Amino acid sequence: MADFVELWIYLASTPLFGLTATLVTYVVAQAVYERLGQAPWANPVLWSVVAIGSALVLTGTSYPSYFAGAQFIHVLLGPAVVALAWPLWQRRAELRARGLRLVLAGLAGGVATVATAIGLGLMLDLPGEVIRSLVPKSVTAPVAMGLADRLGGVPAMAAVFAVLTGMVGAVSAKALFGLLRVHDWSVRGFALGTTSHGIGAARAMQVHPDAGAYAGLALALQVLLASLWMPWLANWWGG
Repeated sequence: MADFVELWIYLASTPLFGLTATLVTYVVAQAVYERLGQAPWANPVLWSVVAIGSALVLTGTSYPSYFAGAQFIHVLLGPAVVALAWPLWQRRAELRARGLRLVLAGLAGGVATVATAIGLGLMLDLPGEVIRSLVPKSVTAPVAMGLADRLGGVPAMAAVFAVLTGMVGAVSAKALFGLLRVHDWSVRGFALGTTSHGIGAARAMQVHPDAGAYAGLALALQVLLASLWMPWLANWWGG
């Protein structure tokens, strides 16, 4: 046991620790996910977060030590988001014909997510600062942090809410769409991208190419639209 502890301390102090731990954990989680027939509850992102977070807590490893290596994956997040444009380019004629309806649907979806966040916060009698942090929960985490700061919330808390929202959407979407009898893949993808941003879009891409394309579009629309109308909400709220 002493040798194992010494080995762990050594590995945790090296920059490649976070990178290796993340890749190995995700590959194992993905394999289990495929083995279980891509069951929504076995989402590899969800269980990778749980496994790595638990390991860091149990071993007393600091997050900066872990992120020193994991940041190499984090850097790839930008190119991965840009790559979402390729499925949209392949469907450009279809999107051009639906353009106005998609923008209106994205705006309606964004307003609905904010309304539910405020309603839930008021129903649970949450502090105003927490509600302001909850409002941008359906916008991708980096943007949600900036918007929460503008609204008077806590950026770190907004990031947590955004990740949790994405996880819940990715895990529960299949059952909800079945319950609501929504079978069109483009509708499914757009709804998932609207409410669950990047994590939802990743799940949609695993399921169907049309769902993935429209989820990526919805993700981008929410970032753009929220950046335009949420500052107005911040001014109104602050006033």
